[in-house]
Amino acid sequence: MGDGTPSEDARAEAVVSLTGVYKVYELGQPVPVLDDLSLTLAEGSYTAIMGPSGSGKSTLLNLIGCLDAPTAGIVEIDGRDVTTLSEDERATVRGEKIGFVFQTFNLLPRLSSLENVALPLVFRGVAREERRDRAAELLERVGLEDRMDHRPTELSGGQRQRVAVARALVNRPTIVLADEPTGSLDSETSGQILDLLDRVHAAGNTVLLVTHERTVAERAERIVHVLDGTVESVEELGGRRTASANDRWT
Repeated sequence: MGDGTPSEDARAEAVVSLTGVYKVYELGQPVPVLDDLSLTLAEGSYTAIMGPSGSGKSTLLNLIGCLDAPTAGIVEIDGRDVTTLSEDERATVRGEKIGFVFQTFNLLPRLSSLENVALPLVFRGVAREERRDRAAELLERVGLEDRMDHRPTELSGGQRQRVAVARALVNRPTIVLADEPTGSLDSETSGQILDLLDRVHAAGNTVLLVTHERTVAERAERIVHVLDGTVESVEELGGRRTASANDRWT
């Protein structure tokens, strides 16, 4: 057990480091969400975040994902303090280093699976042929080679989440953030998505998973318990997985 406060050595080796982070939303009156939270994620680690509703889990994920900025404190990605960056600069970090998987998939309904996966590459100015090739390769890796031209409404929930995983990986990120990725899926399909995340981690990615379910969290190497906006405790669960040739995603 531990409180998540990083040592100087841990911060130096971390791909993600949060130190003394506060987040307060102004909703007519101040609403504190994160309260002096500190946490590190080692490169290639697999961490699950658990805590009751309103404990700050999703806010924590948004800060790490450069979707939001803290009210106070330091958020470092690969040793760079992203709290000092402009919104455009944070967007660049997000596009280069971070992939997202959401509970609600967040796919564009008018685009095919291939187009949804390729979309992040459009914003990075990647050539059309390369976008298509990279998107097609990832859809094959997640078992959807026969669904590339299907729109989200023509896919099952599990297939849509597979598309979302492929999209999260298309920019070749080092960090993958998954916010309740199995929350709307049945148990069998949930297991398939978690197997995919296991493979993503085994290939060398840093994975951070937010979940309410203990059985889902136990797929990770450690569980960070968040309560009232800060790290309550940390459970270490197991050793680092290693990649095989079949696990490589990039």
